Amino acid sequence: MSTITASQIDALLPQTQCTKCGYPSCHDYALAIANGDASYNQCPPGGAEGIRRLASLLGKPEIPLNPSNGEERERPVAIIRESFCIGCTLCIQACPVDAIVGAGKQMHTIVPDLCTGCELCIPPCPVDCIDLESVTPGKTGWAAWSQAQAETSRLAFDRRKIRLVREKEENDARLAAKAVAKLEAVNAEATQNEAEAAEKARKKAIIEAAIERARLKKLEAEQKAQNNE
Repeated sequence: MSTITASQIDALLPQTQCTKCGYPSCHDYALAIANGDASYNQCPPGGAEGIRRLASLLGKPEIPLNPSNGEERERPVAIIRESFCIGCTLCIQACPVDAIVGAGKQMHTIVPDLCTGCELCIPPCPVDCIDLESVTPGKTGWAAWSQAQAETSRLAFDRRKIRLVREKEENDARLAAKAVAKLEAVNAEATQNEAEAAEKARKKAIIEAAIERARLKKLEAEQKAQNNE
């Protein structure tokens, strides 16, 4: 009997990245199913049809959607009441597929064709200006979604992950450069007495410790990335 892989399972998930299954992404949920840590009835966006597809792949019986994960429903799209938006960017940070356009202290808007209806943008909104609107009246689960939309969502999610890693690396590089420049400035400071020399040594030790922590953190991240390949 061949082993079912996480990739095979992931290919049958709707890629809404809503976390309603209890995992941070569709891929993580697929891994959990493949490892026997999760059941195949925890995806509300996939609904009964999603469970049927997974059951067929896994060679298991069709079972009802676990109500603790939510319910199958018409596919919603988030809408920002723009006159109330304060431009806090919290919804942008929460969106798993970069479907929200905007900038700090500027009005945000949602691109309907990219929104998966995951609802993750709603809890962090401090002014409660995001609503959900059904765009598939009478259609739920995979009847309200398509494989093409799932693939588009997967690509958007993957691009966002790459962007976040790149932005973090760029920010870390800026901070590292600032720390090196600060260390050079401290080393160049002249001291007139023991008190000034002690203060210079203290500042130097703090900066060197910060640089070393950053180096170790970067090394740990690189090793983790290698282990995940």
